[in-house]
Amino acid sequence: QVQLVASGGGLLHTGGSLRLSCAASGRIFNINVMGWYRQAPGKQRELVATISSSGVTNYADSVKGRFTISRDNAKNTVDLQMNSLKPEDTAVYYCNVRARATLIGTVNSYWGQGTQVTVSS
Repeated sequence: QVQLVASGGGLLHTGGSLRLSCAASGRIFNINVMGWYRQAPGKQRELVATISSSGVTNYADSVKGRFTISRDNAKNTVDLQMNSLKPEDTAVYYCNVRARATLIGTVNSYWGQGTQVTVSS
């Protein structure tokens, strides 16, 4: 079983910056993809950014140029640096990893508890 703990959320004004962090622990053989998703009130959960084990990144169009995702494979952590924040970035942000728990196991998706980011205008 893989456990994810996210931290770094908060309340700030338009134009501010935050750094979200997520640490994976537990039974992990390897982690393929790590990423961040968010869900705003009244909206469906959407992809924000992902990063592969080789460092290939993908971003939602709405955050390109403002957010940067990174990972530390040795520590099993993934961060999301968020700059130039806007009110529309307000959401609960969820850490996600796709990992294999054992050598012969399948790749499963795991979710963190979520951390609130609120950007005031």
